[in-house]
Amino acid sequence: MPSNETRIRPDETAAPKLLKIVGPSYFPIAFVARLPYAMVVIGVLTLVVAGRDSLSLGGINSAMVGLGTAIFGSFIGAAADRWGQRRVLLTIGLLNSIALIFMAWVVFSPLPDSVVLIAAFAIGATAPQVAPMSRSRLVEIIMSKLAGPRQQKTLNSTMAYESAADEFVFVFGPFIVGLLATTLHPVAPIIGAVIMTLVFVTSFAIHPTGRAHVSTSTQPRAQAPAKELFTFGVFVVVLGVFGIGLVFGSTLTALTSLTNDLGRPEEAGIVYGVMGIGSAILAITVALFSPRYALWARLLSFAPLMLIGSVIMASSTSMVTVVIALLLMGCAVGPTLVTLFSLAAERSPLGRSATVMSMAGSAIIVGQSVASAVNGILAEEAGTSAAMAVPMAASALVLVAGLLNLLCGRKARKRDLVHS
Repeated sequence: MPSNETRIRPDETAAPKLLKIVGPSYFPIAFVARLPYAMVVIGVLTLVVAGRDSLSLGGINSAMVGLGTAIFGSFIGAAADRWGQRRVLLTIGLLNSIALIFMAWVVFSPLPDSVVLIAAFAIGATAPQVAPMSRSRLVEIIMSKLAGPRQQKTLNSTMAYESAADEFVFVFGPFIVGLLATTLHPVAPIIGAVIMTLVFVTSFAIHPTGRAHVSTSTQPRAQAPAKELFTFGVFVVVLGVFGIGLVFGSTLTALTSLTNDLGRPEEAGIVYGVMGIGSAILAITVALFSPRYALWARLLSFAPLMLIGSVIMASSTSMVTVVIALLLMGCAVGPTLVTLFSLAAERSPLGRSATVMSMAGSAIIVGQSVASAVNGILAEEAGTSAAMAVPMAASALVLVAGLLNLLCGRKARKRDLVHS
């Protein structure tokens, strides 16, 4: 017991210790490697609208990207749990690059729209699950190599950073798409995503921390039965993250409709960024929360705040009020997302961490894609006021997940530790 305590010096903070283990290159590589994943939904929409001159077809293709991710994202995570992240990421990264290149070509070809839809589905189906795998990788390192009184604080700080990184890429991913498409060509974001995938997803795959999920023994990697993935506790987490995805997609679509009504459609992304940037900043502050501030309590603290912000936005008549509402929603979205991924880390069955993280990560993309497509149709058919109500319903779903979480009870961690 005493020997375990001496491993952690009182003057040593948690973050530098983790940074020393993973190396200084890990976080920059893992951050940039997420960008292609955040760019493809908007990138495909922009490309199809430009190449096929159809907004509705563009929206359907974005939804197909989400559908591909929904169906195959969890299988990619499961494959990483079974065969290791490195092998899976290298294979998936190559396949995704091929799918992106094919999409860049087929949109401007004489082939029918159905082939374009297949290409969009393939992009989603082969999307590298960098963010979920980064969470899984870091959680395993923390739980196996940072044992001691600071372990929980390090885990909390890491989940806060990971969620903040996601927030930044989901805000700046669409911004990069718009910048490249406007200044160069609508195909430029897709080519950019290919280059970033080949360089940074590959770098993430071959990073030394990628070996964390590969058993060094001759025995098969220990894994809990697959049925343990389908527990009520995991379902609640996925439901909550799906709700966050719905908030992202529906809010951006509603703002696009609103700014279009005002004759300033180009301002939608800038206004939306208010929520994203505020959310990212608040996500980082979660690292300062006391461990006594239980995860269930955090969820029930911030989910209602998100709902209040969405109600204010839906009932507002001025852009100033909308911005204030978005700031309020952003203050809630970041901490809520951190909390949900912390719950995912706690509830991951033995050897299934990457699978659970991929299920949660895919839920964001699926929610964003579904909300963008559905709310776009609703805005066109029923008007901006109807579209503004959808973020309110999405926020209510997150609150429902928080209430359902109370039924899960307190369970022990099921962590895949390194066995010697």
